[in-house]
Amino acid sequence: MKKSENKSDLRIRKTEQAIKNAFIELRAKKPLEKITVKELCELALINKSTFYSHYEDIYALSEAMEQETVESIIGSIDHLKDYTTDNSDAFTRELCLAFMSQISLIKILFSGRGQSHLGIRLDRALKEVISRKYPEYKKDPAKQILLSYCIQGTYHAYLSNPQADTETFVRTIENIVRCLRPLL
Repeated sequence: MKKSENKSDLRIRKTEQAIKNAFIELRAKKPLEKITVKELCELALINKSTFYSHYEDIYALSEAMEQETVESIIGSIDHLKDYTTDNSDAFTRELCLAFMSQISLIKILFSGRGQSHLGIRLDRALKEVISRKYPEYKKDPAKQILLSYCIQGTYHAYLSNPQADTETFVRTIENIVRCLRPLL
């Protein structure tokens, strides 16, 4: 019995991956609202009923992939549990590099109208992580605003300066956060 469960799990994982790969391929070519379940299923070589057994619709799939991307960015930050306000610039460096390591996928998933979604999702997720370590931040509007400024400001600075090389961008953001450190 256990062997068939593992086989089933493998089939489910392969189907999930086929759906996600097809979605990324389609999303790279067209806006989210133009992607149909029918064309995704044809590309993924699955039936529509199979798709619907995994996702409610294309938007639910997009939502899930966006969330996975944010979790992957945050999960790839080394020493996240060691973050303190004293090393916020080092944390910022790691966050920027984690973000940039996923930039190809980010540009596809969060393109067009979805561009602001990533900043909002990162803001929410990082505030949650920081609030677990510093519970007092959650109830302090000034800290919440400052965190949003740093998180979303970094994201929008990146979008607005695509010509900047990685080291210049990261070093500049580190310097900004270092200047803001007394407010943290």
